[in-house]
Amino acid sequence: MPSGNELTGRKLLLSVIIAAMALCALYAYPAEAAESDTLMPEFSRKVGNYSPEWLQFKVLGVAVWQFVVSFFCILVGLVLKKISDFVFDRKLIPLLEKTPYNFDNLLGAAGSKPFGWLLLLLGFCGAFAVLPLPVSPNVREFVNATLKVLVASDVIWFLFRIVDVAHHYLMKLSSRTDSKLDDQLVPVMRKALKVSIAVIGFVWVVQLLGYSVTGLLAGLGVGGLAVALALQDTLGNFFGSIVIFIDRPFSTGDWIKIGDIEGIVEQIGFRSTRIRTWPATLVSVPHKTVASATIDNWSSMPKRRVKQVVGVTYDTTADQMEKAVAGIRDVIENDDGVHKGFILVRFTEFGDSSLNVFVYYFTKSTEWDTHLATKERINLAIMRMLDGMGLSIAFPTTTVHIEGPPENRIGEESGAGSQGDG
Repeated sequence: MPSGNELTGRKLLLSVIIAAMALCALYAYPAEAAESDTLMPEFSRKVGNYSPEWLQFKVLGVAVWQFVVSFFCILVGLVLKKISDFVFDRKLIPLLEKTPYNFDNLLGAAGSKPFGWLLLLLGFCGAFAVLPLPVSPNVREFVNATLKVLVASDVIWFLFRIVDVAHHYLMKLSSRTDSKLDDQLVPVMRKALKVSIAVIGFVWVVQLLGYSVTGLLAGLGVGGLAVALALQDTLGNFFGSIVIFIDRPFSTGDWIKIGDIEGIVEQIGFRSTRIRTWPATLVSVPHKTVASATIDNWSSMPKRRVKQVVGVTYDTTADQMEKAVAGIRDVIENDDGVHKGFILVRFTEFGDSSLNVFVYYFTKSTEWDTHLATKERINLAIMRMLDGMGLSIAFPTTTVHIEGPPENRIGEESGAGSQGDG
């Protein structure tokens, strides 16, 4: 049973057909008032000569046989569309799904709807071809141009669906590779192909309508300078996109920093790169800016650095300091999360309130939480090691030394006070 939407669609389609035929008939009646002709005059003449007299009877200036043939053409178009949909959906596509390849059934699904609508449009072409359409006003030319545009649009629609099939298939192939470049290029290629098809299709439609493509291109050339000036930023972003795809400074999913913007790359488009920042906002950075900016790609780190200072109190002796430095180095070297390539632990300076030990190493993991967990584990081990040695981690303190006997200090203070009062 057809659904309510299908019944509504059929009623609407039938109403449009009847309205179109009635409109053509009204334009064609009476024949003396408006000059009219068919799109197939020779065929109409022969059929009119050999058809029975009752089929040549005219209603609103249109012969009965012309109504019959027009209705038959539209009916044939509808029947062929239904047959095409049935063959594709029930026979061809299920058969293609059984093949070891996924591309053929996607291709069949992409061509099913456009092919069915093309058959229906051909039925309409046959229907309007036998109807006497006025040439003053030029309804015949209008109908002819409309049918050409609809057929061309159906072909362009089919090509768009082919591009979507290719995109789906290529994305599956790119997901099996380790490189992220193809994951970025496939969506861009899809957009570029659709834009190219749209431009070529537009030129094709213009040519079908009888306009000079050469004249159109010449007219575009005259305004090309103004358009280029108006699209400076767009062109800059486009060429910036080319630079990004050639240099590959980052990929989708990378953690990067561009100027003051830092976050995860979500999408790389034609005009801009979208970055999800740590506050969860989505920032679009134009490629013109990206191409000329300094980019920090944190995801490309093979290891992650830790640089800090451990300060102990000034009551630490030299021997204790030497053992503390060796103990801190042992803690870092014995941790499984530390990269053993470069570790630096040195007593470097006498600080304002502590004796400072410079600590420098790298964690194996670049993932933030794992990196912090390794750093936390090492810091706790250092605290326990220093506490076991009887040492304390320093905190900022200030010591004031006052020299001289107390009576002199009082006299100075009182004298200073008297002088101040005076």
